[in-house]
Amino acid sequence: MEAILIGFMGSGKTTIGRLLAQQLETTHADLDELIVKRAGQPITAIFAQQGEAQFRTLEQATLQAALKRPGILSTGGGTATVAANVQTLKASSTPVIWLAASDDTILARVASDTGRPLVNSLDTQALFDLKRSRATSYAQAADLVVNTDDRTPNQICQEITTWLTQPAQVLAQG
Repeated sequence: MEAILIGFMGSGKTTIGRLLAQQLETTHADLDELIVKRAGQPITAIFAQQGEAQFRTLEQATLQAALKRPGILSTGGGTATVAANVQTLKASSTPVIWLAASDDTILARVASDTGRPLVNSLDTQALFDLKRSRATSYAQAADLVVNTDDRTPNQICQEITTWLTQPAQVLAQG
């Protein structure tokens, strides 16, 4: 992996991951898509039939397998909230980038998305509370935080690419 993208649902992980992979001429993998392929059913079905705990177990195994592949990895919104996943991410030599976005930005991006189990089950305040509760986990896992509010995907990718291509000693100081 060249970079791992984490962040709350709607922060832009998949969009940025695909574009970043294209710009860096590498592959892109979406952890949620890998989970669906591995499970043979949609995430909404996994949540409904097996519950979140089983989904997280499947997610952890899929994450470990994905980290062995080249390219850019977009994780799910809850991936970095599981302690074992944070340890896996931190143990990896791949930079972890937190795509952060404001409550308003998240709401605008996910409000009408019926494919997100947590969006479907939470009201707006509960969604924002969940986002805030995950911030500490994202911060623990991240090597870089990039705000995605009011920025184009190209602007976000430019910031990430610039950071990724800096010499190692500058990254360690930055």
